[in-house]
Amino acid sequence: MKTLTVSEAVLSVKNVLEKEIGYLLIQGEVTNLSSSGAGHYYFSLADSESILSAALFRMDAYRNPSLKNLKSGDKVVCYGRINVYPKKGTFQLIVNRINPVGKGELKERFERLKMKLSREGLFDVDKKKSIPRFPKKIGLITSREGAAVQDFLKVYKRRSLWGHVVVSPALVQGEKAPSSLRKALEKLIRYDFSLPENEKFDALILTRGGGSLEDLWAFNDEALAWDIFNCPIPIISAVGHEVDFTISDFVSDFRCETPSTAAELLSEGQTQIKRQLMYFSKSLLSAIETKLITLKRKTERSSPSAILREIWKLFNFYERKLQKFDLKNRPFELLKMYEKNQRLDELQNALEKTIEKEMATKNNFLEKVFEMLRLLDPSNILGRGYTYLISNKKVVSNYSQFDKIKSNEPLEIVFKDGRGKVKKS
Repeated sequence: MKTLTVSEAVLSVKNVLEKEIGYLLIQGEVTNLSSSGAGHYYFSLADSESILSAALFRMDAYRNPSLKNLKSGDKVVCYGRINVYPKKGTFQLIVNRINPVGKGELKERFERLKMKLSREGLFDVDKKKSIPRFPKKIGLITSREGAAVQDFLKVYKRRSLWGHVVVSPALVQGEKAPSSLRKALEKLIRYDFSLPENEKFDALILTRGGGSLEDLWAFNDEALAWDIFNCPIPIISAVGHEVDFTISDFVSDFRCETPSTAAELLSEGQTQIKRQLMYFSKSLLSAIETKLITLKRKTERSSPSAILREIWKLFNFYERKLQKFDLKNRPFELLKMYEKNQRLDELQNALEKTIEKEMATKNNFLEKVFEMLRLLDPSNILGRGYTYLISNKKVVSNYSQFDKIKSNEPLEIVFKDGRGKVKKS
């Protein structure tokens, strides 16, 4: 025989238990009930001879609202699977559903019927009829004395603009309730057949207030489910509260959590129209007020005193304009003489500056020329002791000219302070 480790032995037991046993329905008494901060519940199921650990985790706890009232000592029926905890080598029941004793069987019957009808196609979405947006006539199947009828009518009357509600009373609890509900539905259908086309029902509502599983059991009747499925009129199921579900909820064309929710659904189209009418009404009133204010202002502007003020205002305006066009007192401004004079002054100033600049330049030039002429003046040279000869009124500037002069020809010697006559020898 092979020797196993502790882990291998525990895992072998875990595989056998979880694979072979699977899910169980176990009845027992709750002991050692506790809960964790994460939302999990831990307890034990006990009878006179044995005790079994159990756990119900948070997600399943949400689907079991009866846990709120559960306490140690309660007898319950739990639905779950056996699980082995390897670290401690213990096994426990992982609970999916928990109900007080007496409700477990009803729950199982409900689940079996639900599964059966689902296979037969009663819950198929493509077979459901659409709920009209603006129903004119509504059939209500519920107890005449119950709060559901008052809740529905109160909400529907408050939200709707029109609509006729026909109540077909029925028992909604007890052994006779399923047949009573079926007869009430049949009456409405027969009545609908007798009506002209424009007076037929637009929708039917099957409703009652919340309660326990036993209280709502009449709405889990198979025959009633088939009647709802075959109903030619769109039908809404509004049974119980948000957490309550019945077979009629699944087979109906639409499910509402409460009677008030059903009334809100059927009146939503009219409510939107009311909102639009209120919006248009406010917009119209605002437009009228704006128009009245505009007309009032226009009327005030059209009064004799207002017209006279406008006339005087225009008169003063045009008077000021005429003053601006006074040619006699404003010749320079209007004829642009001022601009011309100003331009002439600018040109004159520019010309004077140009002449002054040109004169200064010419004076400088003349001074330079005069200085050059003064330096080239022969009298200045004669003043330094030089002389020159003149023959026949011409200056003898070189020896070649002097050599050509004839003997005894008269010459003039020019000094700075006078002239002397000589002859060439």
